[in-house]
Amino acid sequence: MRTQDFDFYLPEALIAQHPTSSRNASKLLYVDGQSGILSDKLFIDFASLLKADDLLIFNDTRVIKARLFGTKATGGQVEVLVERVLDNHHILAHIRASRAPKAGSTLRLADAFDAQIVGRDDDLFHVHFLGDITVLDLLERYGALPLPPYITHDAGVQDDERYQTVYAKHAGAVAAPTAGLHFDETVLNALTAKGVKIAYVTLHVGAGTFQPVRVDNIKDHKMHSEIYHISAETVTAINNAKQAGRNIIAVGTTSLRALESAAQKALSESKADALIAAGSGETSIFITPGFDFKIVDKLLTNFHLPKSTLLMLVSAFAGFDAIKQAYAHAIQKEYRFFSYGDAMFLEKSNHAEN
Repeated sequence: MRTQDFDFYLPEALIAQHPTSSRNASKLLYVDGQSGILSDKLFIDFASLLKADDLLIFNDTRVIKARLFGTKATGGQVEVLVERVLDNHHILAHIRASRAPKAGSTLRLADAFDAQIVGRDDDLFHVHFLGDITVLDLLERYGALPLPPYITHDAGVQDDERYQTVYAKHAGAVAAPTAGLHFDETVLNALTAKGVKIAYVTLHVGAGTFQPVRVDNIKDHKMHSEIYHISAETVTAINNAKQAGRNIIAVGTTSLRALESAAQKALSESKADALIAAGSGETSIFITPGFDFKIVDKLLTNFHLPKSTLLMLVSAFAGFDAIKQAYAHAIQKEYRFFSYGDAMFLEKSNHAEN
């Protein structure tokens, strides 16, 4: 398939610049992957679409304040966007400057601490934060929340709260798992009352999630890599659900990517008795139409950017034609798009390869 197949026109007014008044106030478009029927709903009613004993999988990554501003020794301005925290004193980062800093040079960041350029790996710089204070502590003190490039305002107090899920736990993401932003205690309590089971994975979302596919043939696209972890407890919950014939529902494309990556890992390790492998790993899984989903039956997600890998993923899951129709419907009905926008609930299609 061609990247152009996943393009669409979106009126700028439909790009949500701010969150709704409350987390559960978003609209929810229900897409039946079997029949193609579209239903307009509200997110606060999400629990009504689930069955008792369905298994809901959340991504409990926590967004870090990954953007820093500073100067080079020459006085030139630099912007550092953390892509990955390597350890307590080292990061991989995107750096914007009039001239790229060289290995061995020092940056003064936030007018508070120094960092040294160790080297470069393609577009990413290996940076050493000098001193005794850890990377995460320095980012929390001096960093800014890295809002997506299509949000035009600087991060403020409201964003510090709302661009983070209520169940965020493990720090490391530089972008929010946005499908989870709709959940609050009211919705979570409704799910519990319904008898829905909940489990967690961790996938630290990288800045590459916002990058469009720039090649013509999607098979030529190289995915960014992200770190994930799936506990033995979550693996047990998934195995039990599968054996009982219950639905496994991924909250967000990040949860789905972690689950399907772990399923591929189990297969590659020839674990005949395991559907999915517990533990940590790196994934650069690229899900496009024709992909064989092993774990996830339903997907809750937001609306995604044109020509993006995530739009390709949802097209693989619910069917290319179904997603095309759903997006046209959402634009006509003035749904809000992207990170602070409304949600979709997708049923997997048996013909998702079309």
